[in-house]
Amino acid sequence: MGAELMTSYVKVRWDHEFAEEPVEVFSELGDDRYEVRKVEVYRDGRLDWADASRDTDTIGLGEAPFPDLEEINSQEEFHAETITAAEFEAAWARARRAR
Repeated sequence: MGAELMTSYVKVRWDHEFAEEPVEVFSELGDDRYEVRKVEVYRDGRLDWADASRDTDTIGLGEAPFPDLEEINSQEEFHAETITAAEFEAAWARARRAR
C-alpha cells in the first residue's frame, strides 16, 4: 500500500499598513510543505493567485517549505490557522474568477 499524500490548507492574516501587500494569504501545501497553489487577498478587495504554471511580478509560490504555524504566529503581525479544503477552494474560485 502506497504512502498517502498529506495535502493541507492554511490561511494567514497579516496585520499591516502596506497598500501593496496582501492582508490574507491562502496556501495549499503538499506533503513536503511546499506551496502547490496560493491566493492573496488585498485590502482593496483585489485577488491574485499562483500555481505551478502561473506566477506574476507580485505573486509566486514559496521557494522553501512553509513554516510551522507556531513559527508564523510567534510574530505579532501574523495570525495563521489551518483551514479546510473547501475554504481554500472557495478562495481559489473567487481569485480565478477575478482575473
